[in-house]
Amino acid sequence: MRTPLSHTHPDAENGRGAPSGDVSTRFGLAEREIDGDWRDYMRQLDGPAVKLRTRVTEEHPKSIISFNTSPDVPFDRSINAYRGCEHGCVYCFARPTHAFHDLSPGLDFETQLFAKPDAARLLRETLAKPKYRPRPIAMGTNTDPYQPIERTYRITRQLLEVCLDARHPVTITTKSDRVIRDLDLLQEMAAKQLVAVAISVTTLDPALSGKLEPRCAAPAKRLAALGKLVRAGVPAHCSISPIIPALTDEFMEAIIERVAALGVQSVGWIPLRLPHEVAPLFREWLDVHYPERAGKVMSIVRSIRSKDGKGRDNDPDFFTRMNPSGVWADLFRARFKVACKRAGVGKHRFELDCSRFRPPEVGGQMRLF
Repeated sequence: MRTPLSHTHPDAENGRGAPSGDVSTRFGLAEREIDGDWRDYMRQLDGPAVKLRTRVTEEHPKSIISFNTSPDVPFDRSINAYRGCEHGCVYCFARPTHAFHDLSPGLDFETQLFAKPDAARLLRETLAKPKYRPRPIAMGTNTDPYQPIERTYRITRQLLEVCLDARHPVTITTKSDRVIRDLDLLQEMAAKQLVAVAISVTTLDPALSGKLEPRCAAPAKRLAALGKLVRAGVPAHCSISPIIPALTDEFMEAIIERVAALGVQSVGWIPLRLPHEVAPLFREWLDVHYPERAGKVMSIVRSIRSKDGKGRDNDPDFFTRMNPSGVWADLFRARFKVACKRAGVGKHRFELDCSRFRPPEVGGQMRLF
């Protein structure tokens, strides 16, 4: 299938992750193709392109918890308060979800966002149902619950308030130090074994981070947030993810050493995943920012995702999608193991307590106990 070529927006290199506003062809959407001569002609007529602004649309779904039966993920339910993510991580495996809504997994994913202001009410109603049985709810599995628009919408905080009231366990995954703004709730939940927080650190180089994940918190701020969580008694995990061969893997040992010094006892790593439209977006990003090593990066990626002796950009299969194979993958595992042993850390599974659960009050009805 021919990949459509769409315009490359000047703003994409300044505060945006995707190099272009690509168009998905998986669902029969119309293709757009603009050649260089036409683009130059339009710029002469209209002047420079207008800087992309973030636009948020409020949506009102009928339910808020998504259930899954995936055999290789440690949770069976999740909540995503937002769709799309302003962090703009070019490698984000959630980008293709925007194609379901006739939107670009490229620039649209990080500029055309959706917020769910009814999320807390929907969660309260769900938890109050007589047949509901509690298990940890994962937040941040698709888009970041602490992306910049959380500053004004505060939907994640409202969800945590409901979970605290109901004594319902939660896990949080984020790339933002904004999670510290809810430290009062997290500390109270941690005292009841109701929460664990994972912060992803991709690199220690702020310049590289600014290109890979342009609107995320700087690496130093994420490390500082991990330290604050530990000091507050909140179970904290550092996810070194994604590991991008020949680009970010060099920081693996240093990240482990830094978080261990902060008191973080749980560390893990996840290899780069490039499903659907993410692969061509990432290749385009490499050509823009690191053309001299693009070939090497993708060669290693394809080697750890090979099947039947054939390299591929992505492995969608259960279990192996999280478990790359080959010489390079074995090298990453060995390095990670040695670094963790040297630092005295490892990967821990935090045990959260579901026994404290109490259905929340709905419609003014008081609890019996």
